[in-house]
Amino acid sequence: MKKTIIAIATIAVMTPTMALAGDHNKGAAISYSGPVDTVTVAELLEDTGMLTERNAVVEGKLIKQINAETFIFSDGTKEIQVELDDDIRLPQTIDATTQVRLFGEYEGGNTPEIEVDRLQIL
Repeated sequence: MKKTIIAIATIAVMTPTMALAGDHNKGAAISYSGPVDTVTVAELLEDTGMLTERNAVVEGKLIKQINAETFIFSDGTKEIQVELDDDIRLPQTIDATTQVRLFGEYEGGNTPEIEVDRLQIL
């Protein structure tokens, strides 16, 4: 009887917590229109060491598609390869003239690239 009461009490306490804890990455993204700290591709390419990793936000255009998830990105200073996360979905088609903001992680190495977590059309 005591174990049953403890189990019911535990479920009663945990259920609202689990319901509210859902995956916060799903659903509506935050729509922020204020200033964002960005970096140029030229600045990123100053460090191409094999162990280089850093968060990066860049603005420019996807100027060429290599395969389903890989593109060449240009911000007007230099070009870099970018890999878009396969979860990225856009409500409209973009082309080489569409201005975008990419949020991701820059990785140096033989082929420096940005692994993009989020893409915002500007």
